[in-house]
Amino acid sequence: MACFFVAFFNQWSGINFILYYAPEILERAGLAAKDSLGNSILIGFTNLIFTFVGLYLIDRLGRKTLLLIGSVGYIISLAMVAWAFYTGAGATFLLFFLMLFIASHAIGQGAVIWVFISEIFPTKTRAAGQSFGASIHWIFAAIITLITPVFLDSESGIFKDNPWPIFSFFAFMMALQLVWVLLKVPETKGASLEDIESKLIKN
Repeated sequence: MACFFVAFFNQWSGINFILYYAPEILERAGLAAKDSLGNSILIGFTNLIFTFVGLYLIDRLGRKTLLLIGSVGYIISLAMVAWAFYTGAGATFLLFFLMLFIASHAIGQGAVIWVFISEIFPTKTRAAGQSFGASIHWIFAAIITLITPVFLDSESGIFKDNPWPIFSFFAFMMALQLVWVLLKVPETKGASLEDIESKLIKN
């Protein structure tokens, strides 16, 4: 179940929703098309830099610690993005918290998911387990990508006028992730496969 949930929550953070639709999201916040494309590049650069930070920290702080840090960052940033859209707080305010979201993902889930999935299965089932985890990840990525126009389309989207409920939903999902990480995720840093298996059985 740990493999399923780490992949499930990875996508229900909204990471691919934001990466794929960043220019449109930023335009909804009031940025001109030219500015929104430039800021999309800034979001991608933030993702790159903080991915390296996550890779640096993963064997120093541990997988569970990074998931906790990322979860808290997710909740704060997504809640503030929702609030920015709800109140019309302004494009600069919204962009700051979108970048915080990207940084939280890169340090947390983005850095941890593939390492965690590779560590939680015994050697004899690791290939099948990793395939299962990757499949769950990309199935939900496809689902989110396919349903986004239903909510965000500028002409017929359910939240075409103001997408704040979308970000509120993602923030709620990350609150659930935080609870799951606190209660169910074992720390796998430096642990043997036997120790990890024992921890997962207990959880």
